[in-house]
Amino acid sequence: MNNTAVALGFFDGLHRGHLSVIEPAAQQSKNGLTSVCLTFGKSPKAVISGMDTPMLMTHGDKIKALEGLGIDKTFFIDFQSVKELGAQEFFDRVICETLSAKKLYCGFNYRFGKNASGDVELLEKLCKEKGIELFVAPPFKIGSEVVCSSLIKQKIADGRVSEANLMLGSLFGFSAPVLHGKRLGRELGTPTINQAVQKGMILPKFGVYASVVTLESGERFCGVTNVGIKPTVGGEKPLYETWMPKYRGSEIYGQTADIRLLDFIRAEKRFDSLNDLKREIFLNSKVALSIYENHEKHNA
Repeated sequence: MNNTAVALGFFDGLHRGHLSVIEPAAQQSKNGLTSVCLTFGKSPKAVISGMDTPMLMTHGDKIKALEGLGIDKTFFIDFQSVKELGAQEFFDRVICETLSAKKLYCGFNYRFGKNASGDVELLEKLCKEKGIELFVAPPFKIGSEVVCSSLIKQKIADGRVSEANLMLGSLFGFSAPVLHGKRLGRELGTPTINQAVQKGMILPKFGVYASVVTLESGERFCGVTNVGIKPTVGGEKPLYETWMPKYRGSEIYGQTADIRLLDFIRAEKRFDSLNDLKREIFLNSKVALSIYENHEKHNA
């Protein structure tokens, strides 16, 4: 590969700080360079620690999002294959020889090489020696908080999804097949779509959320999404269960639905009866519709 503009980073969630690195690299396609995202298939932290680190987005969603941002090619390196390379060797072999980089883009805290020994200061020195232009994005702040993946994950785990979305610059969620459930929602007059918790993704605080549902047809609907184990009906493992109050179409089992959480409505709790549960669901739907309509109005 020749003459590339390379965005460097793991980019979990593709949040607004990440976009300040990726978007300028993508724009270099207009200047005759191939825009490239150099990242990893699995979190380096997870590989080093041997423990899975929950992610903000699925692998498939990340690829789709990078394409949408205008990145020409994305390289997912196996971290195991490069983790023993020193900083100089990683720069020479990967950035110079493999990618023939002409321009590099990274965040202020970018690290590279064995034991994360290389920092931005070293990268500046190496780029200068090779005649490569380096652009370092400063910290992206919202108020007093520096936007980073770990902070966004904490907000999601706490149920503060609207705050997380502001930092992401998009809505937290995923695309996944619709599974068969117990059909209890249909009996209550609130037919739901069930989706498995995506492996490796951060799990939001259990509770009910207002959401945006996009079906395979491209139609968008307000969703009332319960994340949790459904204690009233004896659920055993966490899942996403979503009711679309305005949907009047046919069953969509097996199709893929995209669920994006807008805001937290209430914590998950056990109800004394199904009638109490039904009453609460309809109350929640009024709140969800208000949140959804406000979101659509401001994002039309």
